[in-house]
Amino acid sequence: MTAKALPACSLTVTIDSGEPGNIYPIDKKSVGYRLALAARAIAYGQPIEWSGPWFTSMAVEGSSLRLAFDHLGGGLVLSKGESLAGFAIAGEDRAFAWAEAHIDGDSVVVSSPQVTKPVAVRYAWGDDPPCNLASKSGLPAVPFRTDAWPGLTWPKPASTTP
Repeated sequence: MTAKALPACSLTVTIDSGEPGNIYPIDKKSVGYRLALAARAIAYGQPIEWSGPWFTSMAVEGSSLRLAFDHLGGGLVLSKGESLAGFAIAGEDRAFAWAEAHIDGDSVVVSSPQVTKPVAVRYAWGDDPPCNLASKSGLPAVPFRTDAWPGLTWPKPASTTP
């Protein structure tokens, strides 16, 4: 949210550059390259794609959700594997279920037989999540959530009981 709200600010996604249980990416060359892309575009004004896909909007289509993105870098692609991974959807009960997802032009359509009336989606939301959505320019999609439901790490209301 900060990277979108502040001028001259970016976010460099390196979710595909590390390994589980190690916060220090093994693939430092990719990290440096992506940071340099952001600097070239934002600080120096070069007209280059510096980020992978960012979620922009969601539309309900029956029992599916259609997700739109910017920073397409030529279009959406799978970075690895045979099908999209890392998408989960929830209904009004806020219970998330893994979703089937596919690329449809410049959008992604997600659904799950467990959620007949979806209202929220999350992508790559967790520790070392499965994820393989990217742009044709080779940059991974930014993890996101469409809901603002309280999370496990959100502050709890202060107790008024002594």
